[in-house]
Amino acid sequence: MTLIAPSILSADFADLGREVQRVSSADWLHVDVMDGMFVSNISIGVPVVKSLRKATDMFLDVHLMIEKPVRYIDAFADAGANLLSIHLEADMPPGIRAALDAMDKKGVKKGIVLRPITAAEAVLPYVKDVDLILVMTVEPGFGGQKFMTDQLPKIQKIRQYIQEHNPDCRLEVDGGVDPKTAPLVVEAGADVLVAGSAVYGAKDPAEAIRILRGQ
Repeated sequence: MTLIAPSILSADFADLGREVQRVSSADWLHVDVMDGMFVSNISIGVPVVKSLRKATDMFLDVHLMIEKPVRYIDAFADAGANLLSIHLEADMPPGIRAALDAMDKKGVKKGIVLRPITAAEAVLPYVKDVDLILVMTVEPGFGGQKFMTDQLPKIQKIRQYIQEHNPDCRLEVDGGVDPKTAPLVVEAGADVLVAGSAVYGAKDPAEAIRILRGQ
């Protein structure tokens, strides 16, 4: 089953509680955290995740676009994140391992993320140990970008690695996902789709979610 995770980066931040309810038919809620260093944009932090947790019982899929993420694992876990995803480019391998270990101690699900420039093979040291791998199909940092079709072979290759080493691991895609690109990434092997403007920019978000599921 394909899961849909609307990204609140495209929501109206003046009324996030209402915006969460607008996408309540989705499976997960995707939360983009940016520090202005790993990416050039700055977005929400721990207090907003804590507020979201109070406003919904949806699964909070928190994508950390931050340098040296091990520093913030405990805080975001305590705020109510169900899954934390960290970029392999955001620290050296010992730091990535430390962050994943911290997630284990906090009992949250573990994810790793690849920017478009990062090869599929980068997941191999971690694929057996994580619950999710996220492939970015745009450059991280800003919503509304065009889908990079050259990332489809990477998705296929990572799906192969998952099947070989950890079949229970989810494969998520984020960036330019809409009714036209969603079937492409699902065919390539993704089973979680992050969508921002395709959901929040639709007149009927529930219908947009249904279409993205392929229903």
